[in-house]
Amino acid sequence: MRQKYQMIRDDAENILKIREYAIIDKNLKNVATSNLRETDFFLLYEEIYDSSFIESAIAGEENLIQALRTVNFFPVGDYAAELAEAVMDLYDSEEQCQTELFFDDATPTV
Repeated sequence: MRQKYQMIRDDAENILKIREYAIIDKNLKNVATSNLRETDFFLLYEEIYDSSFIESAIAGEENLIQALRTVNFFPVGDYAAELAEAVMDLYDSEEQCQTELFFDDATPTV
């Protein structure tokens, strides 16, 4: 499955939003990822965190991966590690307030 995660740091609201999108249209199965449009991705879930909670997890008071995972949002280990790294980069940057990660777990054909 091809997935996209969008992380948005909203300093005005003091929140972090993580949106999980996926390609669910079977007709797009053979379309190259580079040819996909924004409208091809379907929003599966959005999780909202308090920025102070995320900042304390980044500071080491709590594991960031554990902080990002919730009952409704539980990305697999590899994805969670990359999401945590992207969130840390987002909070380290004064200019950047949004980033996206793409994942494709399709088995390569031989």
